[in-house]
Parts: sequence; structure tokens; C-alpha cells
Amino acid sequence: MQPDLASEHVRPLTPDEPFRFSCHPGVACFTDCCRQLDLALTPYDVLRLSRHLGLAPSAFLDQYALIEQEEGNTFPLVFLGMVDDGQASCPFVTASGCSVYADRPGACRTYPLGRGAFTTPDGGRHEMHVLLTEPHCQGFSQGEPQDIAAWQKDQDLAAYNAINDELLAILQHPRLKDGHQPEPREIDIFLFLYTLDTFRQQLLDSTLALPIPITDSERQELATEDLALLRLGIRWLDHVLSGH
Repeated sequence: MQPDLASEHVRPLTPDEPFRFSCHPGVACFTDCCRQLDLALTPYDVLRLSRHLGLAPSAFLDQYALIEQEEGNTFPLVFLGMVDDGQASCPFVTASGCSVYADRPGACRTYPLGRGAFTTPDGGRHEMHVLLTEPHCQGFSQGEPQDIAAWQKDQDLAAYNAINDELLAILQHPRLKDGHQPEPREIDIFLFLYTLDTFRQQLLDSTLALPIPITDSERQELATEDLALLRLGIRWLDHVLSGH
């Protein structure tokens, strides 16, 4: 979760390599990892969190997120806004733990692992993992040995990884790798992935014309299914970036 870990605290992990880790209220450092961090949110993170809180995604962004265009990044980054309590605490952390635990972001679920995914020129997708052994964390003396697959299953990461990997078509698009800087329209489309309520309203009102065909049955699904709408947005932005 911390971006400035020294190299000795970041270790590559092979798929079948066992590690021990467990976090619970009995660990002295419980919830320490929920403070002093920069937590970037994916569109799927925002979808799950906004549902949990009963908010429209655009309202969630207004209340809980910061959108920043950092040097070196093609698209804006959406960060979870931290509480100004002297510890930069997550707005959802409590003395008893995470108040949105069932829908916590993918990075929180993955920790203490770090996951990197990338595409290859032939269209394949690969992933790699590292173990983040932060010095303050005492969770590494807890729990039974397990491997990456067991941890991902326990943390219910399949849905998060699947949709985040679909977003790789955008984040690692060949045009971006060749140096293309997204135009304002492309950035607007990218932010639609985070504000699905706005995207849906404009789509159903026919105030938004998409350059890709949508069948009547798809349009009906998009009226209620957020994940289908998110995937449509990804497909739309890929279409635009590809110059179709």
C-alpha cells in the first residue's frame, strides 16, 4: 500500500511460493495500514464502494475522491480522499476495522501482495506479484502458510482482477505506448468509467452518441447492469483510441 518501500521490503513472489500473513483485531498494528497512504481507485472500486454506501458513483467521487493528473500518467488518477486527522486516515476505517470491508478496494484486498498486470504484443496478458513486508506490520507472524492463488480466493479478488485486467486495453493501449497524449474527449470518456450514473443517463437520454453499435437487448441491459455499462465504456474508449 505504501509506494516508497525500500527494496528489501519488496520481494518477488512465485505462484507456488508460500507466505504467512493474517490481519485481525488481535494484531497490535491493526488498521495502521489504513493510514498514511495514497490509495488509487479503479472504476470497479468506485462502483463497489458507491453501491455499498448507497451513493451514485458521481456523488461518491464528489464526497470521497480526489482526481489528479500526475506528470507521466496519460489519464487522471482517482485517489481516495483521506481524513485530515493528523494521520491521513482512510475515511472508512474505524477502531473495529474497515466499515466497507465487503466492498473494500482491490488494493486493500490484495495487500500484503502487490500485483502487476501487463499485455504482450501478441495480445496475451500476464501478471506478477511481490510481497510487501512493511516494517511496522506484524501480520507476517500470523496465519497458516498459503500461496498466491489461495490468498486471492480468500480475498475474493477474481471479479476485481478480471475487470481491472479488461481496463489494460486502455491503460496499455499501443497508441499510448507510442506517445499519444489523450485528448480532452478521451479523458472525458475515461472519467465516465468512474461516473457510471452520468454515463447511463446521457446514454439513455440519447444525448450521447456512441460510435459503436448497441443492440436493443444490450440497451435494456445497460439500463440496470453497472458492470455491462463499465465494459461498454472500456470498449468505447478502446474504439476511440484505435482511431476507428
